[in-house]
Amino acid sequence: MTSSTDAGPTDQSGPESRPGHHTRPDRPATERRVRADRPRADTATATAPRARTGKPVRRKAEGQWALGYREPLNPNEQSKKDDNPLNVRARIENIYSKQGFDSIDKGDLRGRFRWWGLYTQREQGYDGSWTGDENIDLLEAKYFMMRIRCDGGALTAEQLRTLGQISTEFGRDTADLSDRENVQYHWIEVENVPEIWKRIEAVGLKTTEACGDCPRVVLGSPLAGESLNEVIDPTPAIEEIVRRYIGKKEYSNLPRKFKTAISGQQDVVHEINDVAFVGVNHPEHGPGLDLWVGGGLSTNPMLAQRVGAWVPLDEVPDVWEAVVSLYRDYGYRRLRTKARLKFLVKDWGIEKFREVLEEKYLKRKLIDGPAPEQPTKPIDHVGVQKLKNGLNAVGFSPIAGRVSGTILTKVADAVERIGSDRIRFTPYQKLIVLDVADDKVDALIDELAPLGLQARPSLWRRNLMACSGIEFCKLSFAETRKRSQALVPELEERLADLNAQLDVPVTININGCPNSCARSQVADIGFKGQLIDDGSGNHVEGFQVHLGGSLGFDSAFGRKLRQHKVTSDELGDYIERVVRNFIKHREEGERFAQWAVRADEADLK
Repeated sequence: MTSSTDAGPTDQSGPESRPGHHTRPDRPATERRVRADRPRADTATATAPRARTGKPVRRKAEGQWALGYREPLNPNEQSKKDDNPLNVRARIENIYSKQGFDSIDKGDLRGRFRWWGLYTQREQGYDGSWTGDENIDLLEAKYFMMRIRCDGGALTAEQLRTLGQISTEFGRDTADLSDRENVQYHWIEVENVPEIWKRIEAVGLKTTEACGDCPRVVLGSPLAGESLNEVIDPTPAIEEIVRRYIGKKEYSNLPRKFKTAISGQQDVVHEINDVAFVGVNHPEHGPGLDLWVGGGLSTNPMLAQRVGAWVPLDEVPDVWEAVVSLYRDYGYRRLRTKARLKFLVKDWGIEKFREVLEEKYLKRKLIDGPAPEQPTKPIDHVGVQKLKNGLNAVGFSPIAGRVSGTILTKVADAVERIGSDRIRFTPYQKLIVLDVADDKVDALIDELAPLGLQARPSLWRRNLMACSGIEFCKLSFAETRKRSQALVPELEERLADLNAQLDVPVTININGCPNSCARSQVADIGFKGQLIDDGSGNHVEGFQVHLGGSLGFDSAFGRKLRQHKVTSDELGDYIERVVRNFIKHREEGERFAQWAVRADEADLK
């Protein structure tokens, strides 16, 4: 589940696309046999290749609505056509919550429930060898992950307390901070979903389109409106997008999920979102936002591309709607594996994308604009920093976002005691408290430290992220977030002697499967869970390694070494070994990503 499971079981092309499976991909019958009407070439006489006929290859239709393809080309599209997924809420409230899990229609359970923030979680006791669509009936527990939508990551103390209380009452005290600024629960029963909705909506929160083929949560800066470093405060645009478009049926049937990031500074991983607006100063027009499209990770990672357009703040919602509408109409709907916006942008090119956006959807030209300056490291807002209002923001780091309802409730109480009412989540699984007076900073830090929330964390606690993993996720092959709770203290002890020499962050992202919910391809050290050979012919839990990925100054995907994999038990040993090699061989001021590109393979294994 995402942070953890944005792709559901039906989002995969089949078991052949997943590591650890050995099913031979099905091929069309015409490829499996020799055609009777095609004579075999005589190897003794066929010495020259056949001349090209020049006949163009006919591409398969991609199911683009704008080109007239309205009939569904896969079961997911058929399900959305049969019934708009937003309609499932009424059935949850009036039927399923009263009659229980076994009454739920499978089309709703494995599809439409997502539009209301619900995925079934993994049944306990099944290791990664069971992962796959063919085992879905076994892997599907009668409990749900529920994702609470927190646009901009913004919460009040009352909202945070409500989230904490729901966790302890209905979710076995589970709560994780995702890298999409959401809170995720586990162990939710369908019988309790209407009551949970009632409570969160009473304090201004919702689960509407927290999952599904629709516009997901809008990432925003945790310090929006108060940061000394932001170009512009885009909060009004975020609020207007949510007000106008979220939960509207015109935008609820997209080809796949649609991720948005909007910030006055580069603290929202804009390069890996479907659409992003980043603060930039135009030499003639002043502060505004730079438009990016087509980012995304998973099995075919692509970085977003600049459209080259400067957008004034009050036009951001209109431009956002135009991008979403273009994607809805022209996005590929034949194969789920090619349905993200990034594939359309890649095939069209950014020039055509901008042309269609302007001519067909906006009906006007966008203003050309400059690129924002690139940051040299992730901006996670951990620690203490001054705000525009003269107060402080204090950023806290749990390990890989793992908290609990009890912890969230205690944080809400502590925040109110120091006179604040603003809490923020971040795209790095962190928690920020705003409006802390100078004389309250240390008291707040001391109060939250015993809860596992540290404002002065080690490099390893600060820079490690993980998805939900096999503990709860049906798609996972490996344990991730749960394992990270032990891995971080282990690294703190093993690498304590290097802290003085590490003047740059070394990010570690751990994913349980190829979907990259914890962004393994853009970490200094990224791990992608899969079943691997232990050298004795046994398939065991392990990870493929990505090295030197980054966002910001030198955005790029991590380097993969041929057949370079580690078992789960080797994680600590491997991280220690490669970090010590980095310290030994780096040049002055060199970041890990720079070193990993040029390092000898022996130093990376």
